Amino acid sequence: MFTRVFGSLTTLRAQPIPDLGDKRLKKIGARDWPIDTEGESFNESMHRVESYRLVGRNHYAHDRNPPYWRVIDGAIDALWLRRTVCEKLARIDARLRLHGLRLHIYDGWRPTAVQAYFHDVWMVEELTARRPDLKGEALMEEVERYWSAPTVDPAAPAPHATGAAVDLTIAWENGEPLYMGCIFDDPTALAHTDRFERVFDDTGSYSIEEARANRRLLYWVMLDEGFANHPDEWWHYSFGDQMWAKQTGAPAALYGLAEPPE
Repeated sequence: MFTRVFGSLTTLRAQPIPDLGDKRLKKIGARDWPIDTEGESFNESMHRVESYRLVGRNHYAHDRNPPYWRVIDGAIDALWLRRTVCEKLARIDARLRLHGLRLHIYDGWRPTAVQAYFHDVWMVEELTARRPDLKGEALMEEVERYWSAPTVDPAAPAPHATGAAVDLTIAWENGEPLYMGCIFDDPTALAHTDRFERVFDDTGSYSIEEARANRRLLYWVMLDEGFANHPDEWWHYSFGDQMWAKQTGAPAALYGLAEPPE
């Protein structure tokens, strides 16, 4: 039955995501990784994703956006990414469309104001309310599992400020997203990409099995095109930023800070 619906993608839904513990370690200190400011890619152009037949909606520019339920100040409706990132996503999207599926993009390039709000305000307040035991460095360490510091330092840019990081999922052609086990931007351990490979809250649960299979599918189609995954966020992938470079062992990141052309 799975083969009839998913075709050749069925094997990816059955291929386990490896233990991403080492990737979590490689995420730490990624902003110390060098950026190749002299490389051909450094000044690569930014593009609207729809110009590559990609679909999505900026999660922060609308109020139907759990867990926030309001427009975030500074958010823009447009989805911008580097040209090469768009090209790679378009190839993945074409592969999925053969099986009645599409990529759905939640966020690409992100304004500093949005990054600062979530890092400095929302996540701090959320964690303080849920885990009042967290203080000082421990609190900020947990904040930065999910929200990078909003630096505009050219040597250490926030991932989404480079136009190289993208938040996305897989949906059916009618726009209905595949079940991934938790909402986008869930700031808990449920969001860890390999969560359902390692932790079973309900052994034999159809929900867990479906979420695990769909996370696997997203993980492998993205890695097949050269992306790196943020191990604490099943939806976050990047190509060419410092996290990508450190995870893959590239000598330097391809991209630094970026700005849309309009």
